[in-house]
Amino acid sequence: MGKILAVCTSSQKGTAKHNVEKAEFITGCGIKGDAHSGEGHRQISLLSFQKIEKFRSAAISTDESAIIKDGCFGENLVVDGIDLSGLTLGTVLECANVVLEITQIGKECHSPCVIYQTMGDCIMPHEGIFAKVIRGGTIAVGDEIKISASSAASEEAPYRVWIITASDKCFRGEREDISGSVVREITAGAGYVITGSSLLADDKPELENELKRICDLGLADLILTTGGTGLSPRDCMPEATIAVSDRLVPGIAEAMRSASMTITKNAMLSRCVAAIRGCTLIINLPGSPKAARENLEFIISDLHHGLDILTGKDVTH
Repeated sequence: MGKILAVCTSSQKGTAKHNVEKAEFITGCGIKGDAHSGEGHRQISLLSFQKIEKFRSAAISTDESAIIKDGCFGENLVVDGIDLSGLTLGTVLECANVVLEITQIGKECHSPCVIYQTMGDCIMPHEGIFAKVIRGGTIAVGDEIKISASSAASEEAPYRVWIITASDKCFRGEREDISGSVVREITAGAGYVITGSSLLADDKPELENELKRICDLGLADLILTTGGTGLSPRDCMPEATIAVSDRLVPGIAEAMRSASMTITKNAMLSRCVAAIRGCTLIINLPGSPKAARENLEFIISDLHHGLDILTGKDVTH
């Protein structure tokens, strides 16, 4: 059992949050009036009071403790009595009438906050957690918060897949999207849940926007793309993937090319890449239905372990 010590919001992104003592939490959105509310998976951010105090104690020696106030790390809730960073994805928290589900552990800061700029470090990337609002209501300072369910059931839940087909001809309706159907068949057969699919032209800005939308809104754990990986001047899926990525995972593409080389030397012409954006893994597959099947069937059984690590379900790494 824990207790809420601060409820923080900000009206604009890029500014520090401030303790407003009490706020309305909207189902599937976040805190009413908070700049970071929305339909994505990071609707609410939480930090443990103990972690903040540890950071504040270190700051005293550098005379910077004055800038460490409630909300300065971008957290919505400061919680005492629960080690939030020790929770796992899918954990359900209850506070007053509000129900939250943990959706992300830690984050990568693309734009360092004032704390980081001043002190060279910030605790939100490695100590903060994020949640979505399952049931709305009001939370105020002093309210008790408890863990109502562990993530055991969630850990068994299938990973979510979004399929993107990049093809000018399919987009214009001149060719059937057979490769997308092949990818759907294999992933569904492997126990994944298909949460959506997109059929786009070979247009780099549009592909980038779609990849960012899916990742940043938390719509899928795994994005499988097919098409746009060859040598045609219009093929641009690898470039779009790299442009939006935080990190590359070269071993996946290398393994697919190596396996395909035992079938055809044309595999050396494949430019497929694999990358990570946030907590979503993106893997390019060839546009040929036969090649897409061969590549995906070779890697599909081993992706679950990587997704466990990426999403925080495997806490041993």
